[in-house]
Amino acid sequence: MNIVEMTARPVFWVSCICWVVLLMVMTLVAGEGVGVQLHYRGQHYVIMDNGLVQVTLSVPEGMVTGVKYNGIDNLLETENTEINRGYYDLYWNTPGGSGILDKMKGTNFKVIVQNETQVEVSFTRTWKSSQQGHVVPLNIDKRFVMLQGSHGFYTYSILEHLQGWPDFNINQTRIVFKLNKQMFRYMAISDTRQRRMPLPDDRSTGRAQALAYPEAVLLTDPVEPEFKGQVDDKYQYSCTNEEIKVHGWVSTGSGPSLGFWQITPSFEFRSGGPLKQELTSHVGPTSLSVFFSAHYMGQNEVPMFRNGEQWKKVFGPLFIYLNSGPAGTHGRELWEDANNQMRKEVQSWPYSFPASHDFTKREQRGSARGRLLIRDRYINKEDIPAGFAYVGLALPGEVGSWQTEDKGYQFWNRADFNGSFSIDNVRSGIYDLYAWAPGYVGDYKCNEVITITPGSDIDLGAIVFEPLRDGPTLWEIGIPDRSAAEFFVPAPGPRYVNPLYLNQDRFRQYGLWERYSVLYPDNDLVYSINSSDYRRDWFFAHVPRRIGLHSYQPTTWQIRFNLNNVGQRGSYKLRLALASSALAELQVRFNDLNAEIPHFTTRLIGADNAIARHGAHGKYWLFNVDVQSIWLVEGANTIFLTQKRSVGPLQGVLYDYIRFEGPPTFA
Repeated sequence: MNIVEMTARPVFWVSCICWVVLLMVMTLVAGEGVGVQLHYRGQHYVIMDNGLVQVTLSVPEGMVTGVKYNGIDNLLETENTEINRGYYDLYWNTPGGSGILDKMKGTNFKVIVQNETQVEVSFTRTWKSSQQGHVVPLNIDKRFVMLQGSHGFYTYSILEHLQGWPDFNINQTRIVFKLNKQMFRYMAISDTRQRRMPLPDDRSTGRAQALAYPEAVLLTDPVEPEFKGQVDDKYQYSCTNEEIKVHGWVSTGSGPSLGFWQITPSFEFRSGGPLKQELTSHVGPTSLSVFFSAHYMGQNEVPMFRNGEQWKKVFGPLFIYLNSGPAGTHGRELWEDANNQMRKEVQSWPYSFPASHDFTKREQRGSARGRLLIRDRYINKEDIPAGFAYVGLALPGEVGSWQTEDKGYQFWNRADFNGSFSIDNVRSGIYDLYAWAPGYVGDYKCNEVITITPGSDIDLGAIVFEPLRDGPTLWEIGIPDRSAAEFFVPAPGPRYVNPLYLNQDRFRQYGLWERYSVLYPDNDLVYSINSSDYRRDWFFAHVPRRIGLHSYQPTTWQIRFNLNNVGQRGSYKLRLALASSALAELQVRFNDLNAEIPHFTTRLIGADNAIARHGAHGKYWLFNVDVQSIWLVEGANTIFLTQKRSVGPLQGVLYDYIRFEGPPTFA
């Protein structure tokens, strides 16, 4: 029975919900009187047990080898080796060296807290100079916590690089759970992004065709015919930091339905701010929490430690939440329950129970508040509220540096419709206040450094953001929201379909870069101001044209517009906001396509791969081009935008917004 049929039968729907609630209450009652216990199984395993959930950890490595819940002995994939079921890992390299995968195995085990209400255990590894070049130069502490009456367990990690230790880069660190592949087939990462998933076996040679990169395959002979002809690619299930609050899997089959969820109550420990994208869940069944990576940003934007820099950071805690319902319970019902639990976890943040002094509790934190106003005299003579602006605290840096900041903590919130904001539960430290507002170009940074101390509540009052502006808007293309999603996104090629994205987030389909060559086989895109519509006439990705089996050529788009009274009144301004760039070079010429030297070039920029990874945005770029009057003519004008780099199909840019401003009219 599908969700539409359920909706049409309210009695059935209410009955199912009642069953879920009843079973969860009965399970909670059965376990609420049981204290948390720590069992030892020989010398190599320890089990956290609260009567509801049992978690088995290897000693001293600290790998999660088993999760028992609701009568099922192990929700993890037992066909995998024990170090490939539930684990932290880290990908690192020495400067100029090749990447090394480290499963972050502990070498020492210690019980931190053990009583009826809580157990916390620690798995540590201390770096030694004799390991230089072979082992990541970090002290590692992995913590696992179980509370009485809890349907799950918490985990967090602490990484430390001491002063004077060797230089290195961290390319990625995360926690991974590989679930039972026969049991968990229904995946949910948002209210609308939910579906039954293929098996990992369907990706194997003989059952799938490799596509442009290893993560993407075309399912040609899946175990279950319903998936034949679909594309599977883990990047299709990426989410932004602000969206990654709960995601996971629901079991299918004849027995009770079980849910395995990762809940992230705060993204303060992730890098790149609220719009940075990371992986979540995908075929495996795999459940991930990526703390930082080069994904949608580029390899140059990962933590790089030089000159013996000292550093320590806490990642988490995350909550691994388990729920259940009677046989036949739809995945959406367990998803709703997981969402409710997520809201409880968010309200409880920062947690009071972690035993590590490195995780600061609520009383050790402070807050900042104020009201952000926009000052743009070409829109309004008065300052206006920066409604729904993003406002955050991050390490001190240049304007917009929060986007590439990757070593400290960041704290973000959205202003209300009136521009008022409050950033709560901020760790003590020194920060800059950053902001940007949808609908306006550029970034804001407060001139004053913000110092947060325990219990502080800093009232910044009214602060004014003056978005970049030299003159009146003569014309514009798109919406300044750091995304290309509003532009024309074509239907996927008939061979490359993921049915989940036929009616939502269409930019997440595989291979859309190929559609440009189909739609524009001979001539490039031409956009006419006042007659074209960016929603249907501006292709969302400026990519090369395919001209042979493996050959590509640069493409040049045109913007045509009329000008009156050009004269010599002063310079004009072209604002080019890019939502992404992947090894691209955007050249700009005015009224002369054949000019040997472009009037402006970005030069080679970007490596975020957002086009390949089905993202409507990656790293944000803003270019402000001074346009001399002598480049323009009275009447019809044309701007030529050439994406010069064309070694491969995935080079290109995603536009966010383009604005052409006239000469200033205010003194």
